[in-house]
Amino acid sequence: MASEEDGRAAAWRARAVTRTHRGRAALTLALAVLTFVAVAVSVQHIGSFAVSQGIASIAVVVLGAVAALAAAMVLVIAARAFLKSLASARSADVYAARALGAEASMAAWQALSWCGALLIVTAGAWFMVVNDAAVSRTFFDLALIRDSASKVLWAFGTNIVIFAVSAVLIVIWSLLVAVARTLPGDAGRPLRFLAIAYGDLFRGLPAIITIYLIGFGLPLTNLPVLSDLSSTAYAIIALTLTYGAYTSEVYRAGIEGVHHSQVAAARSLGLSHFKTMRYVVVPLAVRNIIPPLMNNCISLQKDTALVAIIGTIDAFNQSKIIAANNFNLSAVTTVAILFIVVTIPQARFVDRLVERDRRRIRAGG
Repeated sequence: MASEEDGRAAAWRARAVTRTHRGRAALTLALAVLTFVAVAVSVQHIGSFAVSQGIASIAVVVLGAVAALAAAMVLVIAARAFLKSLASARSADVYAARALGAEASMAAWQALSWCGALLIVTAGAWFMVVNDAAVSRTFFDLALIRDSASKVLWAFGTNIVIFAVSAVLIVIWSLLVAVARTLPGDAGRPLRFLAIAYGDLFRGLPAIITIYLIGFGLPLTNLPVLSDLSSTAYAIIALTLTYGAYTSEVYRAGIEGVHHSQVAAARSLGLSHFKTMRYVVVPLAVRNIIPPLMNNCISLQKDTALVAIIGTIDAFNQSKIIAANNFNLSAVTTVAILFIVVTIPQARFVDRLVERDRRRIRAGG
């Protein structure tokens, strides 16, 4: 009996041991010092290089000052974490010691996170200026970017047109395919089979192969109208067929996600299958699949660059021409920036939609 009580007392004493996190705080402080030194050396080196190249400006000074200030703040956080760990070890009050230890641990993790971020940014800055700034000259020649921006922007309008027209056609076409895929009974079997075959075919083909086959194949057929279309029209057809297959599956998931009681209630009111789909199922399905639909739009926007393979003078093809004439890829960087500027707002919009749905689910709606 006594040994059992001694064991319980030992267990309680073990639980009462205070964790000061001194080792972690000390390691963090050492890493923060190294980060501060690395950032300071990098700022000095990059500043000297900028001056030697005659590109010293207020922007360079401001960025260097911000980097140095961030490194100093991280050093302060790490020092505060170490001091709190020491105070936790000296405290006679077990509750106060635990609170100080927890604060030291949190501050240490915060400093470690910022140290990692600063070291990554510092490594990126070094990568841009090593070897006489070879990377910067190849991808970020400001003079070439400025001179070619108007041509690239004009050609980027072709990407926007392809995206806008394709997006509208995809929404309509994929909905028809999804409805055909969900037709009930033996009467809908042939259309279901065709919808399944279409989805399997175009989801299995890479988009670039579909664009190549349509862009170069249809002109060789000598078919009326189809063989005389522009390369932009061929690109729209290819992207519509490709993304229609993917989007139809998104629609189908939304349609099948509608509770069967909704369909039963609509049919009990005398609605036909077509009216049930139009007035009940599809509106409810679309409400739930907007985020994945927007993700498909983002992918579609990026894949408009694939139309360069059939000779469409889009932003990517225009930038390749400029790059070949100047032996520099800065114009292609301009295209990359344009796509990023267009897609990031869409991505943030998707995040807002997802968060809205999560709040609605948590609220029971």
